[in-house]
Amino acid sequence: MQLLMATGAPETPMPTMTVDPAVVTPGLAGFVAIAVVAIAVVLLLIDMLRRIRRGRYRAQIAEELDAEEQARAAEEAAEVERAAGAVDDGGDDRAGESDAKP
Repeated sequence: MQLLMATGAPETPMPTMTVDPAVVTPGLAGFVAIAVVAIAVVLLLIDMLRRIRRGRYRAQIAEELDAEEQARAAEEAAEVERAAGAVDDGGDDRAGESDAKP
């Protein structure tokens, strides 16, 4: 370090304030602009969450309706099978009984 001073290296200059800090602040207009943007973002987030929640509820209701429809279709199919089975089984049993008795 003494060697650098001996060679005549210049000292590091200290920066001086050349701009008044009160002049470069955003002021009232900047505050109002940021406040408007912040309020808009909050309102958009609330709207987005409402839409997502509504979509989830609609999907849940659609699943429930599909499940009820499938259950109803399965019940109707089972009823048709029972009715067809009762007609077929009853006719077959009677034919078998009548052939066996005489």
